[in-house]
Amino acid sequence: MNPNSDQYLEERLQLLDEQLATVAKLAKDNELPDAMLTEFGLKITPLDAAVPDTAQALIDKTSQLLPRIKITELLMDVDEWTGFTRHFTHLKDRALAKDKTLLLSAILGDAINIGLTKMADSSPGMTYAKLSWLQAWHIRDETYATALAELVNSQFSHSFAANWGDGTTSSSDGQRFRASGRGESTGHVNPKYGNEPGRLFYTHISDQYAPFSTRVVNVGVRDSTYVLDGLLYHESDLRIEEHYTDTAGFTDHVFALMHLLGFRFAPRIRDLGETKLYVPQSVQDYPTLRPMIGGTLNIKHVRAHWDEILRLAGQDGA
Repeated sequence: MNPNSDQYLEERLQLLDEQLATVAKLAKDNELPDAMLTEFGLKITPLDAAVPDTAQALIDKTSQLLPRIKITELLMDVDEWTGFTRHFTHLKDRALAKDKTLLLSAILGDAINIGLTKMADSSPGMTYAKLSWLQAWHIRDETYATALAELVNSQFSHSFAANWGDGTTSSSDGQRFRASGRGESTGHVNPKYGNEPGRLFYTHISDQYAPFSTRVVNVGVRDSTYVLDGLLYHESDLRIEEHYTDTAGFTDHVFALMHLLGFRFAPRIRDLGETKLYVPQSVQDYPTLRPMIGGTLNIKHVRAHWDEILRLAGQDGA
């Protein structure tokens, strides 16, 4: 970021004006890719299926090649490769869990959302008391975060992961799980999801399919509130450059902060034709784009608060 507001705004406004002129010419010539501009606004061409139907046969064939093993055995194998369980240290003395099988069972109970009671009932030799004690002393948000970073880094360093991507792009979305039993009293209720209490997990996933950040969030708050948290405060070695969300992950504020913090933001916005652009000069200077324009930019306001803008970006990125 250029600390000089005049220089920064001059460069960005010139770039914006050039891009608006390019879009206006394409719209006038009816050459906008997968879109057209009419007197009623922007019309987007529906996307075709990204995955062909014939791919399912290959997916099924590949799946049959995988060995059929118990999920507990898989967890043991992954821990042997990565050592991720060493991050689940005791809250007081930082000692490792003595019973690794018990630790993995408690983690699995969280992962598949069945709780410790059902996990104890379905696991010979385990009791709720043992699982509950281990969870209380060894499993915390910070231990999950460091263990997750260990797994993500291990995958990131594996050569096969490059077949999916280079680890510089990511996306995020929320997924709700119904709360029951002991967790029912702490669950949130939101009309969007019905009347039953639940919890929303907001997850960031890299282009290598590694979930590098997961947070339990309030279902009554817009997803965009948590987008930057996952990008800034994960503990993995990933260096994300471009990020995707759905409409719930997008606001003008997130767009601005993404730019200030050095990320490219590419949300998939529903009803994009209803979203308006704001231009640096008079609306009359862009007659072709008039249906898309909502007004002019308040440059004086940006210039007057430039120091505060830089301070906000510096604090968020620290």
